[in-house]
Amino acid sequence: MTDENRVLSGIPRQRNRPGWARTDPIDELARELDEFVAAAVHPDEIAALLESDGLSDDRIRERYGVEDSFALAERLYDRTPRRHPEPAGPPADPWRIGLLGCLLRGVLFALPGFAYVLGAPLLAGPHDTGGLPAGTRPLLAGALCGWAWNQGLAHRAYSWLGLGDRPAARRCLLTGAPAGMLLGTLVALAVAGPGHPAQVAFSAGQSCYLGASGALLVMGRERILLAALGPLAVGGLVSLARPLPGPAALALLLTSLTAVAVLGLLEAAPGFRDVKKIRDVKKTRDVKKIRDVKRRGERAGTPARARPALLASLPYAVFGLGTGVLVLYAALGDLLAGGTGHGVPSAVALTLSMGPAEWLLYRFRSRALAALRGSGTPRAFRRATVLTLAGCLAVYLAALFALALATTALQPGAPGQAGPRLAGLLMLGVVLWTGLLLQSFGAVLGATAVCCAAALAQTLALALHAGRPHLVALVVYTAAAAAQSALVCHRLGRATAHR
Repeated sequence: MTDENRVLSGIPRQRNRPGWARTDPIDELARELDEFVAAAVHPDEIAALLESDGLSDDRIRERYGVEDSFALAERLYDRTPRRHPEPAGPPADPWRIGLLGCLLRGVLFALPGFAYVLGAPLLAGPHDTGGLPAGTRPLLAGALCGWAWNQGLAHRAYSWLGLGDRPAARRCLLTGAPAGMLLGTLVALAVAGPGHPAQVAFSAGQSCYLGASGALLVMGRERILLAALGPLAVGGLVSLARPLPGPAALALLLTSLTAVAVLGLLEAAPGFRDVKKIRDVKKTRDVKKIRDVKRRGERAGTPARARPALLASLPYAVFGLGTGVLVLYAALGDLLAGGTGHGVPSAVALTLSMGPAEWLLYRFRSRALAALRGSGTPRAFRRATVLTLAGCLAVYLAALFALALATTALQPGAPGQAGPRLAGLLMLGVVLWTGLLLQSFGAVLGATAVCCAAALAQTLALALHAGRPHLVALVVYTAAAAAQSALVCHRLGRATAHR
C-alpha cells in the first residue's frame, strides 16, 4: 500500500463532497416514488400514499423541511413529469358484437314477406280505389298501426330490461302485445269494412305476428323465432318456383303463425305467473311471507320511483310510424301515384339491410369509444367521429346497393334499379340508418321530427301530383338525409354524447 492510499489512525477520512452539496431529500423521495407520482392526477393522491406509509407531519417537517404531507405532495407532484401508463391489455369494448347475429335479425325481418305470397288467396278480388291490389289498404293500415305500437312497446320493455327488471319487461309485453294486436285488427276492419272478412282475417294474423314476434325479439329469442318461421320460409321458397295449392299454402301460413303466437305467449307468460304468485301470497295474509316477497322484489325488481315514464316511449312509436310510411312509399310509391310499377325488391332490400345496419350501429359506437380514448382535443374527437360516420355510411350504402341489385334480379318483371329509383333508395337508407343511430343515443326527438316531416312532405306531393313519384322521393329523401346527417354530426361530435 502506498503512502498516498494509507489511512492514518485518528485522522478522519476526507469527505467526497461538502455538506451543502448533499442531495435534496425531496428529490430522493421523488426518485423512490417516481412510478406512483408520475401517474397521479392530483397531489392529494400522493398525500394519501405518504400518510399510509406512516409519515407524520412532525417527521416531514424534520426530514423534508415542509409544513405537512399535503405540502410535500405538492412538491413531489411539481417535480415529477406526468406519465400515465397504458393499460396492460387491450381496453374492454362493450360494443363488440358478432356480424352473424345481426345478419340473422335482418333475415328474420324479411322472412314474413313470404306470408303475403302464401296468403294471396285471401286477398283475391278486384283492385281497390286507385289501382291498388285487393286488400292493400287494410294491410297497410294494420301494418302502420302495428309498427308504431310495437316500436313504443319495445322501447318500454327495453327500459325495464335496462333497469334489471326482467319480470316487469315480460309483464309489459304480456299486456301490451295483445292490445296492439287488437288495435291493428280494429284499424284494418275500419278501413276494409265488414264486407271483406278474408282481408280482415289476414290483417288480424299480420297484427298477431307483429306483436308476438316483437316480444320474442325484445327478449332475445331470435333463433326460436327463426325455427317458428321455418314452415313459412319453406313454403315461400317453393311457391317462387311452383305455386302451391291454396289449402297447403294456408296450412303452412297458419302453422308458422300459430307457432310464433304460442312461443311469444310462453315467453311473456312468466311475468303473469309472477303476478299471480304475489297475489296468492297476499291472500294467505302471512306477514312473514309477504315481507319475504317484498324483499325479493326489491332485490330483483325495480323501485316504484324508478319506473320508466309511459310518455317516454311515445316518440319511439311516432318514429316507427314515420319510418313505416317512408318504407311503404318505397314499396308502393308508383301504385299509390296511379302507376303500374311496384317496388317490392326495394322494400325487401331495405328489410334485409337492417342486419348490416344494426352491426354498423355497434361498429360506430365501438370506433367512437376508441376515438374518445385516443383523441387529445375536442376538435380531434369531432374529426374522428365524422370520419367514422362516413365510413359506416359508405359500408351500409354498399350493402344496400348490392341487396337492391340482387333482389331486383331475383324478381321477375321488376323494374330495374337505376337512376332516380336507385338514388332514392340509397338516400332512404341514409335516413333510416342515421335515424336509428340517433335513436340509439337517445336523440329520438330530432330523428322523429325529420322522418315524420319527410313522410308528410311525400304524402302531400303524391296527393297533389307534384311530380313523378321517384323524383319526389329522391328530393324528399335527400333533404331528410342531409338534415339527419347534420344532426348526427352536431349531436354525436361532442364527447359528452358518448358517456
